[in-house]
Parts: sequence; structure tokens; C-alpha cells
Amino acid sequence: MGFLGAIARNFDAFLGPGIMLLYPLYASIRAIETPSSLDDQQWLTYWVLYSLITLFELSCYKFLAWFPLWPYMKLVFCLWLVLPIFNGAAYIYENYVRVYVKIGNYVDPNYPEEQRRVLQMMSLDARKSVERYIERNGPEAFDRVLKSAEKEARRN
Repeated sequence: MGFLGAIARNFDAFLGPGIMLLYPLYASIRAIETPSSLDDQQWLTYWVLYSLITLFELSCYKFLAWFPLWPYMKLVFCLWLVLPIFNGAAYIYENYVRVYVKIGNYVDPNYPEEQRRVLQMMSLDARKSVERYIERNGPEAFDRVLKSAEKEARRN
């Protein structure tokens, strides 16, 4: 029981670095290499949340020393943030950060006024896609899309 007891008491110390650092590091590097921004959002949000947890631990270490379940709670929370089946970090970003924290709605001032107005109403992901479309096809193509969307809206 001595060896198994030691493993059980230090379970978080054995698994913690792999779950909280090694796998997210690997997944973040993989996300950088993919063209999709969804996995980037997941892992950037994870690192922000992990940093906040670490700051909390550093600030409250005297209190947390009296709370023996803290390392296990942290491990379970980080599992929820990390595991692809849950995508907890993306969930927190979509439901809390994006809703309550407004970082800004920057749109390039070089766009015509009507296009800037439309771009400011879009989510950041949609705006990125539209800006890529404008770069590839030019602002005139986006004007044609806007005009056809207005016609369609008037019909309905």
C-alpha cells in the first residue's frame, strides 16, 4: 500500500504537468500550423485561463495550502479546459469572454464608410473572412455582395 498510496497522494503531481502543460503545448503548436482559427481560439483561451489560475495560486498560496482538494480541483478543471470532447476553453471564451469583454471593434479606416459599417456589425471571425474576401476579390466585389444582400432583404 505504501507505493500505491504515494501514487494516489501525488496523482496531481504525476499527471498535472502532462495535462496542463505538455498536451496543451503540443496542441497549440499543431493549431498554429492549421489554417482554421477555431483551434487557435481554443488554445489561446486555454493559455489565458491557465495564466489566470497560476496568478490566483501565486496570490493565494497561503490560503490554498489549507485547502487539500485544490490541486485535484485544478486538475479536473484543466482537464475540462483541455480535452477535445469538452473544449472548455472555447466554451468559456464564447459564453463569457466574448459576451462580457469588448476589446474593440477595429475596422481598417481605408474601407469605404458603408463597408466599415457592415464590418463593424460582424463578429470577429466573420469580419476576418470578409476581409480576406475583399483582399482576394477587391472592394468592388464586396459592394456587389452587399447590394445583392440588400435586394434579397427587401424581397423578404
